[in-house]
Amino acid sequence: MSHELARLTPDEVKAGLEDGSILLIDVREPLEFADSRIPGSLLFPLSTFSPGWLPHSAHKRLVFTCRSGRRSVTAFNQATQAGVAAHGHLEGGILAWQAAGHPTVQTDPATGQPKK
Repeated sequence: MSHELARLTPDEVKAGLEDGSILLIDVREPLEFADSRIPGSLLFPLSTFSPGWLPHSAHKRLVFTCRSGRRSVTAFNQATQAGVAAHGHLEGGILAWQAAGHPTVQTDPATGQPKK
């Protein structure tokens, strides 16, 4: 089963998160995710990635993200090869998201709570 990778811009992903049409999967490692993440994203690290663990939603497009866009393409390919209906990835990853001026959540490593 082959699916074409949709390369989404930060604005497209932000709009999809806001209207509930995108389920964003972050495939970075836990420390990277804790340091800075896109609000609403879910963590599924590529180092332990299993497409069968991904949440399923008939009403949301499954989109992957990482730091710069490389690992998210790998996760997309693994997911589609396993038969998961993945849609695409955030082109340029969280770096592009931040460059576009969109908000991120940062966590204090000492408390595990979001930084204010």
